[in-house]
Amino acid sequence: MSVVVELKDVHKSFGQVHVLRGVSFEVQRGQVAAIIGQSGSGKSTALRCMDRLETIDGGQLTVCGHALHDPDVDMKALRRDVGIVFQSYNLFPHLTVEQNVTLAPCTVKRKSAAEAREIAHAVLAKVGLDHKMDAYPEQLSGGQQQRVAIARSLAMEPSLMLFDEVTSALDPQLTGEVLKVMEQLAADGMTMVLVTHEMAFARNVAHQVVYMRDGRVHERGSADILRQPSTPELAQFISADA
Repeated sequence: MSVVVELKDVHKSFGQVHVLRGVSFEVQRGQVAAIIGQSGSGKSTALRCMDRLETIDGGQLTVCGHALHDPDVDMKALRRDVGIVFQSYNLFPHLTVEQNVTLAPCTVKRKSAAEAREIAHAVLAKVGLDHKMDAYPEQLSGGQQQRVAIARSLAMEPSLMLFDEVTSALDPQLTGEVLKVMEQLAADGMTMVLVTHEMAFARNVAHQVVYMRDGRVHERGSADILRQPSTPELAQFISADA
């Protein structure tokens, strides 16, 4: 297995606020890593740094072979290798589902319209929405819109998928729809890093759990740490979430 994501002593501040305080961990190819922790622990900032939506202030961060601590990193190449899905779906309301999904393959990868449509059909089938190709976002439920957002990222054939609290705005039934898609991606061998509050999903699917607290990795290990935490802080976090 090769390392897809590697953080070494990563620091990040916003003004006077030191958000990441020497974060280090790595994710192997084919692994699912779940980052958990209280609000303000730095978990979403760590994830955003992996797509260079935030630049780090210190340490080293390598993603899919791209050195993100290098000011001259090739951003286009990084965007081709990394897909990211947010809590808000960010779909273009004036475009159909198909057009939302084919836009990037056509403009970034220079795929023909026919090729892009074929890709769209395949990735929408993967998320169970190939029958909604001609629908507009407003005609879809929140769970369906989130699944289209996942399909849109998959259409770029990324080596790594990042998910930032993608179910936090959804009700339990719609959350289940989205988690089922992510579970299937994991089963297919997609390398994934997700910030999540879904402890059951982390227990059942994650190969690695990273518990962040006060901008640091407080505890890290297999999903077993959610069953038998080593620190009182993680034990308290899990019991509060139960």
